[in-house]
Amino acid sequence: MSQRDLKIKALKESGSFNPHPERVKAPWFQNSAFFDPKDFLQVKYEMLRHVSIDGAQKSETAKLFGISRPTFYEAEAAFSKSGFAGLLPQKRGPREAHKINTNVMMFIERHISENQKIKAKELVKLVRSNFNISVHQRSIERAISRKKKFHNKNN
Repeated sequence: MSQRDLKIKALKESGSFNPHPERVKAPWFQNSAFFDPKDFLQVKYEMLRHVSIDGAQKSETAKLFGISRPTFYEAEAAFSKSGFAGLLPQKRGPREAHKINTNVMMFIERHISENQKIKAKELVKLVRSNFNISVHQRSIERAISRKKKFHNKNN
């Protein structure tokens, strides 16, 4: 596998592969050994640098780098808040269990204490009928596991 292929593989694995490198029109990204339009992290950084250092207009710069204005502003805010680390790809989706709140967890624990052999599949039905929320079986299993880890850690 070539160095180029290895880099593309690494970019994809890290989530920083630019899905639309052909949209990057900045001249220094064209036929360059250093500037790589497939490296979305580099594209975002150079875009922000172009505005900050070169004084370019934000909307024109967003077009030049092949991204939307909202994406530009997100990158600008993330860089301002966290520096280079703010430009790294973020994990998508909820960051924590958002349906299984304290009340739902207490309900689940009560049912488990009453019936040690109750299955998560049955708990899904009970949660749906008592709280009118749809929770996946695996979410309940993870919540129970987290609770056990927390309890074991604190004893």
